[in-house]
Amino acid sequence: MTRGQGRRPQDKGAFGTVSQLPSGRWRAMHYGPEGKAGRRYTAPTTFTTKKAARQWLSTIQADIVRGKWLPPDDQVPAPAALTLAEYANVWIEQRDLKDRTREHYRRLLDEHILPKLGRLPISSIDVDDVKRWYAKTLVDRPTMRAHSYGLLRTIMGTAVVDGKIPANPVVIRRAGSARRAIIIRPATLDELTKLTNAMPEQYRAMILLASWCALRFGELTELRRHDVDVDELVIRVRRGVVRAGGTFQVTTPKSTAGVRDVNVPPHLAPALREHLVDHVELGAGSLLFPAAHGGHLAPATLYRQFYKARNEAGRPDLRFHDLRHTGATLAAATGATLVELMGRLGHSSPAAALRYQHVAGGRDREIAARLSEIANR
Repeated sequence: MTRGQGRRPQDKGAFGTVSQLPSGRWRAMHYGPEGKAGRRYTAPTTFTTKKAARQWLSTIQADIVRGKWLPPDDQVPAPAALTLAEYANVWIEQRDLKDRTREHYRRLLDEHILPKLGRLPISSIDVDDVKRWYAKTLVDRPTMRAHSYGLLRTIMGTAVVDGKIPANPVVIRRAGSARRAIIIRPATLDELTKLTNAMPEQYRAMILLASWCALRFGELTELRRHDVDVDELVIRVRRGVVRAGGTFQVTTPKSTAGVRDVNVPPHLAPALREHLVDHVELGAGSLLFPAAHGGHLAPATLYRQFYKARNEAGRPDLRFHDLRHTGATLAAATGATLVELMGRLGHSSPAAALRYQHVAGGRDREIAARLSEIANR
C-alpha cells in the first residue's frame, strides 16, 4: 500500500494539519509551543470548509507566538504517531535473544536503520521509503547491508502481526541475502600440513580439529576434556563461547543443529591424545585450548600465531574460518550426502532442522574414517 492510500486528503501547511473527515467536514490539528516534541491538539469543533479550518489554525498560531495560548482543559491530546524507533526499541527488548545477537541487532538499528527511518511514524513508512533507504545504506558492505535489511523486514513483519501497519513495506527482492564477497579457496593437504607444523605446539590440535572436523572457533575454545571421547574418537559439541559486552560468555551453539557429535578421523588420534597429555590440565572441566591465564582463548591471541603460520604455508589469504570450509570440502570428497554434511557441520535452517536428528552416527563414523584415507594417500 502506498502512502496515503485509503485516507482522506490532508493539507499540511506551515502550522498544523487540516484533513477532511468521511463526513465531508474538516478537522484541524496542531502541536503546542513545544512543537513535535510536545503534545498534539485537535480543534474542539470541525469546520465546513478547509479555509475555515486554516483560519482557526492561524489564530491559534498567533496566540502561541504572542505567548497567550493555553491548552484546552477539556481536551485529551491526540496521541503522537508511533515512530519506527519507538516500536523497534520495544521490539528488541521483548525478544528472547542471545546477548551477542542482541548486541548485533542494536548496532544495526542505531547505526544503519534508525538514523534515516527512526523518526518516521511506522504507519507512514512505505515501499518508496524503504527503497530510498536501501539505495544509500552500506552499499560497500553487502553482508551488513543484507543483515540490516533483514532486521528491518522482521521488525515490520511483527508490526503487521501487532496490527500497527496493514502490510509489510520491506519487499525488495533478494535484498536480504548477499553474494559472498570473498571466494574461499580451501587449503590443500600439503598446505594444512605446513600450516599445522608452523603453529606453536599447544595450537596444532586446534588447527587439525578446525579443518578435519570443521569446528567453529567458538566451539573449539569452549571444548573441555569431558567433551572428548578418546576411545570412541568422538567430540561432543554442546556449547560455544562468544564475546559480548566485552566479556566471554558460554552459550549454546550457533544453531539447534550445532548440538552434535562429531567423529574424529582416526589419523588425528595420536595428535589429539598427545595434546590432552601435554597441554590440557587434569579435570573433566579443563579447557582443551585455554589462554595463558587459564580462561577462554581470545581470537586475537590465536590469530597472531595463525597469520605467521599461514604465510609459511604459502597461504596469506587463508582465514581461520576457512579451515571449516576446508573441512566441509574434504568431507564432501568422501561422498557424504548433503544431509550428512549438514549434520557434521552443524548447519541449520527451518526447513531442514528436523532432518538433522536423523543423521546416522554410524555414517558419520564412516565419513571420519574416509577422511583419514584421504590423508594417508
